[in-house]
Amino acid sequence: MLPTHAVGIDLGTTYSCIAYLNEHGEPITIPNPDGELSTPSAVLVDGDRFLVGMEAIRNSIRHPDRVIQDSKRWMGDASKVWQIAGKRFTPVDVATIILRSLLENARQRIGEIDRAVITVPAQFSDIQRQATAEAGRRAGLKHVDIINEPVAAALCFVLGTEGIWFTELATSQLIMVADLGGGTFDLSLVRYQKNEVRVVASGGDLHLGGLDWNQALQKAIARQFQREFGPDPLADRESAQALSLEVEQVKRSLSVRPRAALTCQAGGHRKTYQVEQEQFERLTQHLVERMEQLTVGLLEENKLGWAHVDVVLTTGGASRMPMVRTLLKKLSGTTLNTSLSPDQSIAHGATYYAGMLLSNNAFARSILNPTAAARLQQFRQQSVNARALGILVRDLDDEQRVPHYMLPANTQLPASVTQMVGTVMPNQKRVHLHIVESGTAADQQFVELGTCVIDPLPPNLPEGTEIEVSIQYDEQARVHVSAKVVETGQEAHTEIVRTENVLVSALQDEAAMPTNAPQVPAPSSVGAKPQPKQFDLDSQEVPVPVREPAGQRDPRLKPRAIPEPQRPAGPAKSSSSRPAPPPLPMDDEIIDLEPVSEPPRARPKASAPPLQAVPKVKPQPLPPLPKKR
Repeated sequence: MLPTHAVGIDLGTTYSCIAYLNEHGEPITIPNPDGELSTPSAVLVDGDRFLVGMEAIRNSIRHPDRVIQDSKRWMGDASKVWQIAGKRFTPVDVATIILRSLLENARQRIGEIDRAVITVPAQFSDIQRQATAEAGRRAGLKHVDIINEPVAAALCFVLGTEGIWFTELATSQLIMVADLGGGTFDLSLVRYQKNEVRVVASGGDLHLGGLDWNQALQKAIARQFQREFGPDPLADRESAQALSLEVEQVKRSLSVRPRAALTCQAGGHRKTYQVEQEQFERLTQHLVERMEQLTVGLLEENKLGWAHVDVVLTTGGASRMPMVRTLLKKLSGTTLNTSLSPDQSIAHGATYYAGMLLSNNAFARSILNPTAAARLQQFRQQSVNARALGILVRDLDDEQRVPHYMLPANTQLPASVTQMVGTVMPNQKRVHLHIVESGTAADQQFVELGTCVIDPLPPNLPEGTEIEVSIQYDEQARVHVSAKVVETGQEAHTEIVRTENVLVSALQDEAAMPTNAPQVPAPSSVGAKPQPKQFDLDSQEVPVPVREPAGQRDPRLKPRAIPEPQRPAGPAKSSSSRPAPPPLPMDDEIIDLEPVSEPPRARPKASAPPLQAVPKVKPQPLPPLPKKR
C-alpha cells in the first residue's frame, strides 16, 4: 500500500464522509463497515468502547442517555460537556472519536494516513477552526489542513467529472454556493476562472440547518399528541428520541412525496399521523424566510444583483427539500445546478484540495497520471475571512468596551494589517493585545479569540517607543500576531489560541537574550491613562490602536454599548451601570502614534458589514393533523 494519500474529510453535524484521490486524480469515497458512503455523526458510549455511526443511531432509543449527536453545533464552546457513565466528553472529544473511526476504517482499505484536509463551515470562528484541527490531531493525524465547506463544493464542481473539469472558460463565472447541511447554512460567492477559484464573499448562519426543520415538526407533533392524550413525548428521553428519528425519516420522505406517515408514542399511548408537505412547509416558513434574508443580504452587502450570478450551486443534505430549492430558484430566476452529490461533494472537494497541497511533492506526482497532476499543480484557491478581526478598545463617550476591527469580514486571504503603538512610560516592561472576532451568530457582537502578551520588552526603552503590531490571517483563516520593537528590531510572534490556553510569547533578541527565555505569565492588571482621542486604555486587556486606518472603524460602535465578552473563568460582571475602574499601574499600556509608513497589506472593503440580528417571523400555527383512519 502507498505510504501517503490525498485525503479529505467532511466532518458534518449529522453525517460525515471521507474520501481519497486515486492515481487518476479522481476522488473515491471510502464506505464505512456497513457499506454506507456517509456515516452518521453519532457516538454511543458503551463502557470503554465507542460505537460510531448507524449502530449508535440504532441504540439511541434504548439508550438515549449514552448517545451523543449533533456535537458539531457546540464546537468551540468550552462550557459544553456531556456526562456519560462518569466520564466527561467535550465537542472536541466527540469529533475526535468520529474522526478516529473514519480514519481507522480508511486505513484498512488504503493504508497509512498521516495528513488530511478537514472541512468546516465558512462561518466558523478561529476558535472553532482550531478545535476542529485539534480533533484531527488527537485522532492520529500528524498534519491537518482546513478548508471552508462552500469552497470545497466549488472545487468539486470545477475539478470533478460531474462539473467542468475539461471546460476552458472564455470569461470568468460567479458561482453562488448554497450549502444547507444538518446543522449550518453556508453561503459563498465564488469567482471561477481558468485554474483558479476565489471566494468573493461568504455568509450564512451556524444555527440554521436541517435539524431546525426537524425540531419545528417534532415540537408540532408533540403539542398535537399532548392535546389529544396528555403526556408530552418530549418529556421522556426515549419517546423524544424515537420521535426525533421518525421526524428525520418524514423530512426525507417529504422531499420526494407529497405526504408521509409518522408514529408518536408516550405514556402508553400511540398514534400515527399523516404529515402533508404543505403543512411541513407552512410550519417551517420562518426558516425559509431566514434563508432568504441571508441570501439577499449577502448580495446587497457586496453591491451585487442576481444578474451577476452565473450559477447557483446547491449542496448539503438538507438542500434536497423542495421548499429550499423553490426559494433559491425564485430568488435567482434561474435553474439551480444540482449536479453535485449533496452528501459526498464536500468530502470530494476537500480531497481535491489535499491533492493540490501535495501536487508539488515528487511522490504525489508519481502516483497521479500526468494530466491530473498538472491540473492540480496549476490550480489555486483563495478564500476570505468570514469574521472581522481586531482588538478591544474603550470608547470614551460611553465608557464601554468596543471592538476595533482592523481586518473587515470578507477580506481576501491571506491578509495582514499593521498598526503602530507606543509605550507610555520609560522602561516599560510589556504590552498586551486582546484579539476579537465579530460574532458567529446574528445576536452575538464579538468573540474573544485570546490574549497576546509581548513580554519582556528590552530594558531602558524611552517613553513612546514604537511597537509595530501586525495581525494576520493565513490561507486557512488561522490568526497570527507579531510585534516588532522598531528601535531595536527585536520581534515576537505568536498564534492566537483559546482563551483558557493563552500563549505568551517572549520577545527575544538572539544577541541579547537566550532563545530559551522562559515564558512570563500575563500580569493581572494595568493602569488607565487618559488619551486625547476617542479611545483610551483602561486595563491590560484593552489596547488602543495607533490610529484608525481610513474607513476601517465599524460605524456601529459609537452609538451602541458593547457587552463584556464571556470569559471561561471569573465572576460575571453586571450589565447595569458600573463605577469607573480604579487607577491601575501603567506597566503595559500603549498609546497613539503617527501612522505607520507601511500600508496594510489587506484589501478590505470600506467598512465591516453591520451585524444586526435578523428578526424571526413567527410561523403560522400548524392545523390539527388528520387522525388515522
